[in-house]
Amino acid sequence: MNKILVVTPTYNEAENIEQFIREVLSKDTRVEMLIVDDNSPDGTASIIKKLQNNEPRIHLMERPGKMGLGTAYVEGFKYALKNGYDAVFEMDADFSHDPKEIPAMLQRIASCDLVIGSRYIGGVRVLNWPIRRLMLSYGASVYTRVVTGLKIKDTTAGFKCFRRSVLESINLDKVHSNGYAFQIEMSFKAWKKGFTLCEHPIVFMDRQMGTSKMSKKIVYEAVFMVWKLKFQSLFGVSF
Repeated sequence: MNKILVVTPTYNEAENIEQFIREVLSKDTRVEMLIVDDNSPDGTASIIKKLQNNEPRIHLMERPGKMGLGTAYVEGFKYALKNGYDAVFEMDADFSHDPKEIPAMLQRIASCDLVIGSRYIGGVRVLNWPIRRLMLSYGASVYTRVVTGLKIKDTTAGFKCFRRSVLESINLDKVHSNGYAFQIEMSFKAWKKGFTLCEHPIVFMDRQMGTSKMSKKIVYEAVFMVWKLKFQSLFGVSF
């Protein structure tokens, strides 16, 4: 894995973004970053542009408005494929995904096609979440496994490392989901295509600054996405 890209969508992450970028880039000299910013009114993009002056490993994609996490990742994945990256991470900018896990996940990607930073393997490793949010997330993973048969503990995980071959095999133009649904969809499609999915245990800590992007719409989309994937699989729809 000579070229590695971390894709991070942002919307109002000015409080976190500089420290987050510095910590990610410090973990491995092969790592580059693509920040996909949805026209954050708090000046997130301006901070990134200043950092770019002294660091060629930082890339910025600016979009005209808030277009959603799923579309940000899809655009980031297409950028990675176009520019020859061997492995691609998904990471949030709020430090809920700890950059310290990057080296260990890169070790795992040597023998796996998709490495998932899992909150629920070997117990529950979530800090600072209210019990209602934890039960929602854990319950969504159980629900997804029961309906689809997906063989991973954390089906809604957003900290992932993909081999290039996985992203090449998925028709990204047909991926339109967001939030939990996006994470479920990408893992399910990789699994159905026969790739090896591995879970790496992480500690997930809720954001300390900024505001959560969780909404009822994200939850409802995930509920219906699970059944959509199930029926597509039953009827032999190509992924």
